[in-house]
Amino acid sequence: MRFYTQNHKHYCGIDLHARFMYLCVLNADGEKLLHRNIKAEPETFLRAVAPYREDLVVAVECIFTWYWLADLCADEGIGFVLGHALYMKAIHGGKAKNDRIDAYKIAVLLRGGTLPQAYVYPKAMRATRDLLRRRNHLMRKRAELLAHVQNTVSQYNLPPLGDRVDRKSQRSSLPEHFPDPIVRRSIELDVQLITVYDDLLRPLELELTRLAKSHDAFAYHLLRSVPGIGKILSLVLLYEIDDIRRFPRVQEFLSYSRLVKCQKSSNGKVSGYSGKKIGNVHLKWAFGEAAVLFLRNNADGQRYVERLAKKHGKGKALSILAARLGRAVYTLLQRRQPFDQTRFFAQG
Repeated sequence: MRFYTQNHKHYCGIDLHARFMYLCVLNADGEKLLHRNIKAEPETFLRAVAPYREDLVVAVECIFTWYWLADLCADEGIGFVLGHALYMKAIHGGKAKNDRIDAYKIAVLLRGGTLPQAYVYPKAMRATRDLLRRRNHLMRKRAELLAHVQNTVSQYNLPPLGDRVDRKSQRSSLPEHFPDPIVRRSIELDVQLITVYDDLLRPLELELTRLAKSHDAFAYHLLRSVPGIGKILSLVLLYEIDDIRRFPRVQEFLSYSRLVKCQKSSNGKVSGYSGKKIGNVHLKWAFGEAAVLFLRNNADGQRYVERLAKKHGKGKALSILAARLGRAVYTLLQRRQPFDQTRFFAQG
């Protein structure tokens, strides 16, 4: 958890919504200078804070509407801090909650140096990252359709599908596998939708690859040097990490990637674990997929996981491998050197 601890003359806490925003401006002594609701518009916001522009810093909770405000503050030379939503919830919880109270509490946390920070993703690559996330969302919808086809086969106790249904050339005769005309119609809908997704996703992936190579072609190819990290996973890692230098230590990177368990203890007694949802879910997914794909046609990797599984079980063994891949990715991006599998297993 990183806190914003810089001192300013004016502190502005904002409870931001899609159409309105509640502002609370405090001076260095904690006195309220402004506390009111305004429209979420650039001109209205600038007029409201105009008397307090001297050494002003603005803080807002990390929700889906922060993009325009961060860009506006950057253009106007106003300090901007993005608050970590989950950490903030744990810090400033109270009996009563409304927009007026939330804006004041954000300003107080900002002034007191106890506002937990989230990463302000750079504007230049933000839209590409969101496009990649949209691609992954559509791919999951496509996977749901494929799973429905397979589940329908099991549901009606039909013979297994011999062909791979994810390949377009082998899907044309797929509905004929189902004798019931109503069930066949359902499968036809699945096949049609899968085809639509295929036609949308192929050019999108080519465009994303082109953009990634224009962003940092060397890092993109470095990530692909890791067994199990292919075209899509390297794109996810590249855009979700952005700049590896924002993580001073590998432990912070692993925590951000949700690859560590956060233990809760008191007086030497462990009471459980927490913080499972704090971090980047996309990196967690990417490293989980990479750990499974790492084992394909990799005898050294399979032996390594077998040794771990005897001690910890198969699930935890894969989690350990995912964390080790996270360390490897951190190191190769820091040193700008390709993956060395011999060294990877020697350190393990």
